[in-house]
Amino acid sequence: MSNAITTSQFEADVLQSPVPVLVDFWAEWCGPCKMIGPHVDAISNDFEGKARVYKCDVDSEPEIAQKYNIMSIPTLLYFKGGKVVDQVVGAVPKTTIAAKLESLL
Repeated sequence: MSNAITTSQFEADVLQSPVPVLVDFWAEWCGPCKMIGPHVDAISNDFEGKARVYKCDVDSEPEIAQKYNIMSIPTLLYFKGGKVVDQVVGAVPKTTIAAKLESLL
């Protein structure tokens, strides 16, 4: 299961992570977000110990969404070494999400 990320945790848990990080920007009211939510949760389990996976609710944590110019959700940002190295906007298959994360390992 992926974990919720907050503004106060973002620096330590995402930007300073020693492993690649996937952050799913979503909202409760977003239909496509609910479609990929189970994929993100499964990937969190699949990559346990190799990468970190977090969910960022754009309504609860608008500062993070604004910092990364999140205009559409779902948006998946892939971080490595504290920088965004890839992204996906919209609902995509689990294989697409996993392949991008796998390429960062």
